[in-house]
Amino acid sequence: MLKQVARGITPEMAAAVSKLMRNQDLILVAKKCAVTSAFRNTIGLKGRMSVRLQPNHPFDDVRGITASILDGILLGSGDACIGINPASDDPAVIGELVRLLDGVITRLQIPTQGCVLTHVTTTLGLIGQGAPVDLVFQSIAGTEAANRSFGVDLALLREAQQAGLSLRRGTVGDNVMYFETGQGSALSANAHHNVDQQTLEARAYAVARAFDPLLVNSVVGFIGPEYLFDGKEIIRAGLEDHFCGKLLGLPLGVDVCYTNHAEADQDDMDNLLTLLAAAGVTFIMGVPGADDVMLNYQSSSFHDALYIRDLFGLKRAPEFDDWLVRTGLAGADFRLAGDAALLPEFASRLIA
Repeated sequence: MLKQVARGITPEMAAAVSKLMRNQDLILVAKKCAVTSAFRNTIGLKGRMSVRLQPNHPFDDVRGITASILDGILLGSGDACIGINPASDDPAVIGELVRLLDGVITRLQIPTQGCVLTHVTTTLGLIGQGAPVDLVFQSIAGTEAANRSFGVDLALLREAQQAGLSLRRGTVGDNVMYFETGQGSALSANAHHNVDQQTLEARAYAVARAFDPLLVNSVVGFIGPEYLFDGKEIIRAGLEDHFCGKLLGLPLGVDVCYTNHAEADQDDMDNLLTLLAAAGVTFIMGVPGADDVMLNYQSSSFHDALYIRDLFGLKRAPEFDDWLVRTGLAGADFRLAGDAALLPEFASRLIA
């Protein structure tokens, strides 16, 4: 029933009802919202949780990024996507990273998708040059003025979606868009029109919904204590965002994160991660050591994903799980084999 009515729910409705709900209500209702998407694997199926492998590097060093990808794959992460936040906005550097991801995925035959989280116009330019782009990324917000501050409008997003679809790189689906959002972005751009940040966050989800995305990610704790003061507020906001996104029919994931100047710590993140997993979160981040050395914030690690999978018995995207078994990285029960003997082979295939 929730799936049938999702397209009729406005963001204002979702945000308003979220404010009346306790945490347990946000968790219980979100758990009932089944939302799936697909590109090279199927994301959001019941009993599964995906991980975006985030191998960022402060200098976009190909070897450093490759090492982080190897780390994540060996720990079973990367089924949501392998997604790099580039330090540079130089199209030549972005193109090199796009080709790196395509080379890794193709060489190892991984049923996943790559994404370099650059501005949509840069990605459009690379597509025009024949670059092997899987997902088209863009940060979005809940007002026209805030999106204008990001350098986008709905027409540009539609053009980007059509360009991504034209490449026909998906194998099991054609959801080609990846959006990131975050409470407070419209306020920080002075484009909030005196509307509260939770309502505007839900409005960003309505923007995303129009483009049938593979992934939508709320980076809920990244913006800092100016908007979410402490761990308690970050936890509440994460549950609100997840509930609103799922109610509106989106494959919503959450970057369980905080900045070092917020009144929060990793125990708060453990709590939020556990609550989101109970609520059926679509995907989380996988960052080496949970410490992003390029963006300078604290997120969730490959090992955090292992913890939450073990606690709730959650599997990965089915195609990705099957690949782990075929390659010997996981056993027949889909648990990681932990075989150190595989490391030299995978390292040589990745770095060659």
